[in-house]
Amino acid sequence: MFDILLQTDTAGASKAMASQVESVWGVLVKGGVLMIPLMALLAVAIFFFIERLIAIRKAARIEDNFMNIIRDHIVNGNITAARSLAKNTNNPVARIIDKGILRIGKPIDAIEKSMDNVGVLEMYSMEKNLSILSIISRIAPLFGFLGTIIGMLSLFKGIASTSEYTPNTIADGIYIKMITSATGLIIGILTYLGYSYLNAQIRRVENKMDAASAEFIDILQEPTK
Repeated sequence: MFDILLQTDTAGASKAMASQVESVWGVLVKGGVLMIPLMALLAVAIFFFIERLIAIRKAARIEDNFMNIIRDHIVNGNITAARSLAKNTNNPVARIIDKGILRIGKPIDAIEKSMDNVGVLEMYSMEKNLSILSIISRIAPLFGFLGTIIGMLSLFKGIASTSEYTPNTIADGIYIKMITSATGLIIGILTYLGYSYLNAQIRRVENKMDAASAEFIDILQEPTK
């Protein structure tokens, strides 16, 4: 008995979900031709969000004891081991430290400048394609508004040319024409949230790079054993 009830509930839930999906799809289809570029913008935004998220998370993977090991090697005068560790570690902090190790023996200012240059390149690498999300967050609502304006013009033209329109049909027509505006706003908001989240993650990695650079300069000023 319980199994029958469970199967009935499951089947009912599946039908309800399928009905909701069909309903949402039907509403989107009513939005008109401009729903196509809006969906394309959404697909592009999702692709670049995932692509950047993977790249930034990879860049943020930094061992907690990385700088401690570098310090031990440099203080003990084992520059080769420090260079080997930095060279074989694949993250922005390690590449900055590697550049600093290569410049050991030169003035501190020259070492800092070299490390800063690498930091700029690493930031550029993390921020690559991020501007696409910013652009989509701005133009998606504009596409939505454009679709609504075109639809409203068409609706009003129809009202002016015939007397068959009733308040109900006019309201229904306005509802349909507002679909593109709502879709564009939703895509724009979601894309902006994704853009802001990725920016925050990049700032965290940047802080780690700055902290590691400052710590490395302090290490160079410590007496060697």
